[in-house]
Amino acid sequence: MGKQFQKQVRALSKTLLSFLILVLFIFGGLYYWANYTPQSDIVEIPLEETADDYDKVENGVHVATGFIDDKGMEATIQNCTACHSAKLVTQNRMSREGWKATIEWMQETQNLWDLGANEELILTYLSKNYAPTDKGRRQNLEDIEWYELK
Repeated sequence: MGKQFQKQVRALSKTLLSFLILVLFIFGGLYYWANYTPQSDIVEIPLEETADDYDKVENGVHVATGFIDDKGMEATIQNCTACHSAKLVTQNRMSREGWKATIEWMQETQNLWDLGANEELILTYLSKNYAPTDKGRRQNLEDIEWYELK
């Protein structure tokens, strides 16, 4: 009885496995077709960006990238945004040594090219405009009309 029972269990296991594979295949196909979008329905919307818009600076900030308008901005845009978003730069704050170490790390591990004469200009720009800031504690709130929540 033991061998016969084992054969039946194996047969049942194979049947259940086949059934599960069939169910997954059916539901996968249904999911695919439910979310299918024919290529002819996709319409490309052209960007209306001109060279004039790209160079636009408002309130001391380069509109297209968010970089602070200052000497060295163009070189920084050309060398940094070729590989990553400008936001990756503008969200960081580092000393000159920190920016230098970051550039060296990118050159060693991320295939950043030698910046040559632009390196000094870029480091000066970044360390001036994206230096660490002392935030400290926020200022006390004054002249506030408080109310009770009910």
